[in-house]
Amino acid sequence: MKISDWLDKQEADKKDVSQADIPRDVAFDSEPDETIFFKEIRPCTMLCTENHPYAKVERYGHWYAATGQDKQAGIHSNAMRWKLYTRDKDLALKTAKERIE
Repeated sequence: MKISDWLDKQEADKKDVSQADIPRDVAFDSEPDETIFFKEIRPCTMLCTENHPYAKVERYGHWYAATGQDKQAGIHSNAMRWKLYTRDKDLALKTAKERIE
């Protein structure tokens, strides 16, 4: 099952999917149709494997997944992670850009 199909099914069951936790088996088998936006704040070297604030918007069919970690969390933090699933591309992009600024 694709992420877009799973979100459609949840929405049909009258569930709020905006903050949904996608099951691992569904997420593992799904690749985005496209990445629309990506920004990462990485003041350390490219070789650093720690966490860095980021924002990303990916399209899965007619759904947009905006995910990231707020800039306010700081470098190498695991806090302030966020996600938003929506059919509104503009809302997904606006949310991602606001959270990383």
